[in-house]
Amino acid sequence: MNITVKRRWEFKRAERLGKQSLAAALSLSYQPRTAPSNPDFLPMLVRGILNPQLSSLLARIRHTNTVVIADRGFPYWPGLETVDLSLVDNVPTVPQVVEALLENWTADHVFMAEEFVSVNNEPTQQRFLRALRGVARTLEPHTQFKLRVPSAIGLIRTGETVQYANMILRSG
Repeated sequence: MNITVKRRWEFKRAERLGKQSLAAALSLSYQPRTAPSNPDFLPMLVRGILNPQLSSLLARIRHTNTVVIADRGFPYWPGLETVDLSLVDNVPTVPQVVEALLENWTADHVFMAEEFVSVNNEPTQQRFLRALRGVARTLEPHTQFKLRVPSAIGLIRTGETVQYANMILRSG
């Protein structure tokens, strides 16, 4: 909880209890089990990345660190933190996850398998490029791409079914 919101809530609580001094109000501690009816109190995320594991992973990525956005068939990598967002085929897709990430996080480069271009049609390729919002892209052989995976901070698994849809995003 944001400390400013917490202090404001505590001060209003102190006023309701008849406390007169700010010092008394700030000395109160509040550990809610449920949200109070106070409209100034927002106890949960309401926009941005809502998944707590994904938020935690993104918060730990620093400048030049990488994160893998993987399709549903991407192999398990022991020792690499995996946030599995997959629900059913194509829910969510790699472009959907990339769009959500780039709303809240900065990437300066993306690595993809060059096979993505040879096996997917132009509309599919354009959908992925639009999601990247102009982030610089390097295409490399899939075998080379997989060599980058162990050095990533984490892996986000999607329900994507497009072949070679995997991306490695580098933090800017």
